[in-house]
Amino acid sequence: MLKPVMEQRKPEGIRIADASFPSPFRSGLEYNPAARGSWNIVHTGMLIPESHQIYVCAQGCLRGVILTAAEMNAMERMSWVSLREEDMFNGEMEQRVIDGTAHIVERMPEKPRCVLVYLSCMHMFEGCDFKMIIGELSSMFPEVDFLDCYMIPTMRKSISPDALMKRQLYAPIRKLPTDSGLVSIIGCDRETDKSSELFEILGSAGKRVWEINSCATYDEYLAMGASSLAISYLPVALNSGKAIERRLGIPHLHIPLCYDYNEIEEHYRELCGALGIETPDFSENIERAERALTEARDTVGDIPIAVDFSAVPRPLGLALLLAEHGFNVRRVYADGFMNEESPAFERLREIAPDLELYPTLDVGMRFARDENCGEWLAVGQRSAYFLDTDKFVNIVEGGGMYGFGGIEKMCGLICDAVRNPKDTRATISLKGLGCESCL
Repeated sequence: MLKPVMEQRKPEGIRIADASFPSPFRSGLEYNPAARGSWNIVHTGMLIPESHQIYVCAQGCLRGVILTAAEMNAMERMSWVSLREEDMFNGEMEQRVIDGTAHIVERMPEKPRCVLVYLSCMHMFEGCDFKMIIGELSSMFPEVDFLDCYMIPTMRKSISPDALMKRQLYAPIRKLPTDSGLVSIIGCDRETDKSSELFEILGSAGKRVWEINSCATYDEYLAMGASSLAISYLPVALNSGKAIERRLGIPHLHIPLCYDYNEIEEHYRELCGALGIETPDFSENIERAERALTEARDTVGDIPIAVDFSAVPRPLGLALLLAEHGFNVRRVYADGFMNEESPAFERLREIAPDLELYPTLDVGMRFARDENCGEWLAVGQRSAYFLDTDKFVNIVEGGGMYGFGGIEKMCGLICDAVRNPKDTRATISLKGLGCESCL
């Protein structure tokens, strides 16, 4: 007779005054909420123009990545090699990858400029020699750049699949003669919003901006190798920037996305120092952000607000900004916090001690969707899902917004969320926010 291994329980929120930092919740069996807007390795790999993806893994894993490509209307850019159980012990794993990949490439009517070969957990367990595989394929097809990629969720506790994919996203780029007028912004699935002061600063220094999202050809993609500076602002891109600096000698500047005015100004001072220009006066930018916050507060009124980590990498920072400007911030959905969130955590304990923290991965959260919780405004898909609200800001990973201009833009999205409710079920079911979808 089958018995449930755990009771059907809905996790209780923890008051921030009673929570521990940076990990308020215990780790255990995990649940994946039905909010699908964050990008996965398939979406990110597709950013390389004129490239083709080949997944070598078990059929169960293939189903998910194939569906992602289908939803992007990009099936012509994906192929796969299905693994068998005997491949684990017959000593032919490497050769099967080489033969399968070569078979696909040989039969393509036009050779891709770059082929992303994805290995899986099975290869890591078996001790597969990926370096040798890439070397063999490169010698067979010297006109193609072969890129080693990984679909290995078992590595999440060391480096996440997303961070690893972001690093590999720039691996084919080779060093070119430095163009002093070219600066790269790296690690973003979507282009950085032009509302950011980043573009004003870079423009005043006479710099052109390279982002992978705007590259239409492989040659445009490779042009990043001439950059005089690489800028990252998402935590997931930090590893990418370090790899670029180490491999290509391009200086890397990490200026994290945040919502504290002083920290934003400090990051801009760092950028201006790297560019060799004077730091501009941001008083007008701050005034516009303040006016936008006031307007948003008047629009939202006393509606309770929830923020989640899928929307912004620093949910506590955004919650603090809103709380300090009179918003009724009641919940934050996140399973843990970056160390950089410590000041916001301590400040919220002082001014909003009853703010509740909720996990998103705890297996009990599958019972946590509250269809009778009243009217809420959610910043992020996961909080919108758990609260079953149609008033939400539909962004992932900061939405490309940065700096004071980003705060102003965020306020506009908050106002729009109140004025124009969304079909939550239809909206959050689409994978890869911003990608073409045939659903």
